[in-house]
Amino acid sequence: MSHDDSVLREQQEEQQVQAAFQHLLDTYLASSHRKKVEVITKAFNFAKAAHRGVRRRSGELYIFHPIAVAQVVCEEMGMGSTTICAALLHDVVEDTDYTREDIANLFGEKVANIVEGVTKVSGGIFGDRASMQAETFKKILLTMSDDIRVILVKIADRLHNMRTLDSMPPSRQYKIVGETLYIFAPLADRLGLNRIKTELENLSFKYEHPDDYALIMKELNDSQLQRDDAFQEFTPAIRAALDSKGVNYEIKARIKSPYSIWQKMQRKHIPFEEVFDILAIRIIFRPKNRENEVAECYEIYAALTQIYKPHPSRFRDWLSTPKANGYQALHNTFMSHQGKWIEVQIRSDRMDDVAEGGFAAHWKYKEEGVQHDEHELDTWVNSIKEILDDPQPDTLDLLDTIKLNLFASELNVFTPKGEIVTLPQGATVLDFAFAIHSMVGSHCMGAKVNHRLVPMSHRLANGDQIEVLTSRQQTIQPDWLNYVTTGKARGRITAALRKVERECRKQGEEMLHAFLSARKLPIGNATNNKLSVFHHFKSPADFFLAIGEGKLVLSEADVHHLQGKSTSKGWGWRRFVPFLKEKTPGQECNEATTFTPDFVRGLNRKAVLELTDEVLNHCECCPHCRPINGDEVVAYITQDERLELHRRACPVALKHKTSFGNNLVAARWDPAHNTTRLYDTPIHVEGLDARGMLLSIAQAMGEFPNFVLKAIHLDTDDGIFSGTLTVALTSTADVVRVCNSLMRIEQVAKANRVDGF
Repeated sequence: MSHDDSVLREQQEEQQVQAAFQHLLDTYLASSHRKKVEVITKAFNFAKAAHRGVRRRSGELYIFHPIAVAQVVCEEMGMGSTTICAALLHDVVEDTDYTREDIANLFGEKVANIVEGVTKVSGGIFGDRASMQAETFKKILLTMSDDIRVILVKIADRLHNMRTLDSMPPSRQYKIVGETLYIFAPLADRLGLNRIKTELENLSFKYEHPDDYALIMKELNDSQLQRDDAFQEFTPAIRAALDSKGVNYEIKARIKSPYSIWQKMQRKHIPFEEVFDILAIRIIFRPKNRENEVAECYEIYAALTQIYKPHPSRFRDWLSTPKANGYQALHNTFMSHQGKWIEVQIRSDRMDDVAEGGFAAHWKYKEEGVQHDEHELDTWVNSIKEILDDPQPDTLDLLDTIKLNLFASELNVFTPKGEIVTLPQGATVLDFAFAIHSMVGSHCMGAKVNHRLVPMSHRLANGDQIEVLTSRQQTIQPDWLNYVTTGKARGRITAALRKVERECRKQGEEMLHAFLSARKLPIGNATNNKLSVFHHFKSPADFFLAIGEGKLVLSEADVHHLQGKSTSKGWGWRRFVPFLKEKTPGQECNEATTFTPDFVRGLNRKAVLELTDEVLNHCECCPHCRPINGDEVVAYITQDERLELHRRACPVALKHKTSFGNNLVAARWDPAHNTTRLYDTPIHVEGLDARGMLLSIAQAMGEFPNFVLKAIHLDTDDGIFSGTLTVALTSTADVVRVCNSLMRIEQVAKANRVDGF
């Protein structure tokens, strides 16, 4: 590039930067916040100078990124000058020589604290090790509880990174997508940022399952006219009724997001055509009197019931009991005159702003002199802080526990005195007991639900009234973890069990020392490590625990091992069959797998791994998702340098993405892959039971002589059969062929591959 071209390019880029910043200022000036243009301009100029000459991987000037993050914070979250300044400066401390003190001196403590909080959790949430992951994640949540603006800036940062993910290599994309779906989308949902949550999910879906994303987008475009017709036929009668009542309203069509559609298709194993709730009608009204907006909501709903018949079991009232993220609305599904069920959502303009923009939208209405309850957010943040109180959390357990609190949809139950307690769907009596108080949970024996005696594992339903029964003699048991869903309960139980474990470990170590002393053998780390390996424990701590719990009894074999004498351990009948090896957990591939650390070390982690026969011979197939040729897959390098193969949608893979993102390797099947390799694939079938059903299934399978029917298990109940066929197949295309063949049997209603997750 010539000098003149370089100068011209710099001038064009400078104009683009100034235009982007001016757009940010225009958006800010159009808001209801106090106008502090000077400090925002100062922050912009400072960030621009600090990042001068730096470019992103895409090639654009780095300053575009902080401007874009500030634009999201301002436009999509409704935040003011402090948060905008922090967004403009969020990478300065991390990426330049400037310090937190520099930011504080120039822009004040509030901005500096937010920038410092964002810096602590930057660089991708999760490190190479699970411990790093948990600690960093803990920092996020602790910082968030001090100032919610930290996580808002971080979510905005992640949103812009997702919007510009094209420039990243595939393995890096999977890591970022995994973090996004696991943490950032649920966080955005909990904070009421519906638009951002939806976009994060759709972008994740686009990068992780590009073919499925493209297919659903095509289907949505192709069916647009049908939805338009349904909307035009359904709404005139509603408009006439609302006009006659003098309601100030607008009616919008809400289209289900591609990610939500795909999830439903996967969950229910149905094609796009059978997803019937793609279209919903949203009525947004401006109340005549803000104080009576809830009553007006009910009036509009009553008017609708005079036009269309409501579904008796799909009524959702989030007015009297809003969701934890502040969401309020009335939902129900109505039968149209064309015989189709259509969902209708009714909410005021304030409720709509809160639904789409989150808690920040409350502030706009507070300026009108109306106070609104925001305790739900504080309650949720406090529940997170309670989970973090445990000083020594198990790393992955911590993440799973928090995730429960992030994803959970709610139900409302009552104490004997009529107080409302909000719990996640699927919560049990034990969850309720811990929600009341840790001591109540620790000594819970059972409960009376609606005056009926039930065990602590009893799952609660909306509107239940619970009286917890306790006993002083009751103590926390390990199987209680099977009965709880809430983070608080799981955290308390885990902490108590960990305390017991520590005591057992200590006792086991003392028993070992006594054993060694009696035989005048050396005591120390070398001995501990030697015996741990001898008994196949991962660490001396696990070895001590087994001794303390009485699961392992020390013997003369341990003495012989320490003295270097041969023992009979490992001998027996197996020595006569040397080809028999202990099966490695998770090894489900049909052909022998050989693990060569050198092969794994030699992999180029940044390149896409072609799954040839040679590579597959070095892979373990995940037993949960059972990947087969044709699946969208990702490879994962374990801590002991083995190679695992997972389907991209597998929850185990999601954990790996969020825990050990740098150990991911993008993978795809070799187009020239030899299709003779067979994969055991479970297929679910169900339908009407009839004489000769097994014969019909056998005949259908007879069409495929190259496939092997490994197992068949069918149950019948009152004229309906369901079960699983395990078939050794070569690819996903074969799965489709087998399912289509089974579906041609008249009595078969469903045939689909079992996901296993």
